[in-house]
Amino acid sequence: MARLTRALWHTSEEQSVLLEEPLPAFQEGCCLVQTAWSLLSCGTERLVALGRVPPELQERMRVPYMGGAFPFPVKYGYSLVGRVVAGPRPWRGRWVQAMHPHQEAAWMRIEDLNPLPEGMPPRRAALFPNVETALTALWDAPLKIGERVLVVGFGLVGSLVARLVQPLPGVELVVVEKQAQRAALATQMGFCVQDAAQLPAAFDCAFHCSASAAGLQLCLDHLGPEGTAVDLSWYGTRSVPLKLGGRFHPNRLTVKSSQVSSLPPAMRPRWSHQRRREAVWRLLNDPLFDQHLTHTLPFESAPAFFQSLRKGVPPGLGYVLQYGGGEGG
Repeated sequence: MARLTRALWHTSEEQSVLLEEPLPAFQEGCCLVQTAWSLLSCGTERLVALGRVPPELQERMRVPYMGGAFPFPVKYGYSLVGRVVAGPRPWRGRWVQAMHPHQEAAWMRIEDLNPLPEGMPPRRAALFPNVETALTALWDAPLKIGERVLVVGFGLVGSLVARLVQPLPGVELVVVEKQAQRAALATQMGFCVQDAAQLPAAFDCAFHCSASAAGLQLCLDHLGPEGTAVDLSWYGTRSVPLKLGGRFHPNRLTVKSSQVSSLPPAMRPRWSHQRRREAVWRLLNDPLFDQHLTHTLPFESAPAFFQSLRKGVPPGLGYVLQYGGGEGG
């Protein structure tokens, strides 16, 4: 009799469920990973749960091991951490991170496994793809020592961008977040938080992470001449109206899209995806990243969480699902 595992599926724009599916006994060139943690990327996964992936982007938005198809039913998610319990002997017992939907256990190809460095807390390792996204955004800017930097939107990605910017020598970093609980979190974490109405129009670079037209407009309105707004937001099927008739053209402002799937052109001659992965692991050695995982939820509560998420993005930063005892947290 085949072993069964449970996975999170979105079956309609109103419902998410845990469904059982069989696990093969063995797959050549693969490892069986028993999941301990998986990260919920609230912005993107909310749009997926609502069925708002644009038809023209459905192929690009597919993730490894995705089940079903957009819009529904679909099994989606992209950061799972667990221990290898079956497969080639050198891999057994190792902790790995992988791009995989929320699921209790899964066979994965060895080339898709991202081994955790020795001493890396598995729970923190679930942040890997989001830290990779934030690092790529800094490369896309690119920032210079001493610049004035604005981060608009202190969700998980925005908070990670702020975390990477803050230690840069001489940089003046300001965070804007309209949600009171998140703004309070930013202050508690040591970031300078200002009200949007009090901002000067003098920033060299702005990172937009609020997934709103108003947030991107705020970035543009507060850039100095020749300034750059790096947009990390994904809008799904929504249009993004902007006011570009005022100071945008006279000040030669730039809006730059940042996307983690490819390396910035300036980095490609020297950097590979593997070298970037190694850099992300070095960054994640810092225990301060644990502050960005503000909520831990049992895997069984995932359907209820998505029911709430459909109504609006929650006030915390990183939400992580815990499987069983969540070993290695």
